[in-house]
Amino acid sequence: MSEVIGLFPTPLMRIPGALQPSLVKGLVEHFSTQAWLANNSSGNLSHTTMLKPSDSPLLVAAATAITPLLSEFGALLFGERLPWSLKEMWVNLLDTGGRQAMHNHANSFISGVAYLTPTHSDSRTVFMKSPGGKDFSFKNDHAGSVTGPYNAEKWISPQPEPGDIVLFPSYLMHAVPPNPGARRITLAFNAIPTRLDSWGYKIAFSG
Repeated sequence: MSEVIGLFPTPLMRIPGALQPSLVKGLVEHFSTQAWLANNSSGNLSHTTMLKPSDSPLLVAAATAITPLLSEFGALLFGERLPWSLKEMWVNLLDTGGRQAMHNHANSFISGVAYLTPTHSDSRTVFMKSPGGKDFSFKNDHAGSVTGPYNAEKWISPQPEPGDIVLFPSYLMHAVPPNPGARRITLAFNAIPTRLDSWGYKIAFSG
């Protein structure tokens, strides 16, 4: 009997209700007026400056909820529960018609998104396979073909609710399609472990 084995899957962790409603409300009220940095690819998307938990008691509370999740997810990536620190955090305001272009996050190992407001179903976060190199590419893509986990080029995340968090490897490409709904507010963040140990060859990180 044949058997299909999924080799080397990419993990993505979804944590419903990770942030308490009172914290979500406080983050929205405090940071909605501070996201004044324009996005390079969309005039209806703006961001706060890069923040650290120490910048606000609200971010301290968010970091307290997020940090244990980083250790749990990090064990999937590195096979060990390591201490993790939030390297940076920022708030995104995606107004009607705004979008986030495909990108990934440099200089980090775990990235995440905390959803702070309701999200229109058409502007859920989309995750994509990394674009190929310079080689020719062949596809079988037509009305009669079936898309599955082994030939799909993108995956649309489930409908999030305020307080939900997703964690993913920082190299994973992702984007947000044009938002046809009301303002969508998220708290994004990057994280690094304190160290990595490869048979005695250790690299330490600080942030």
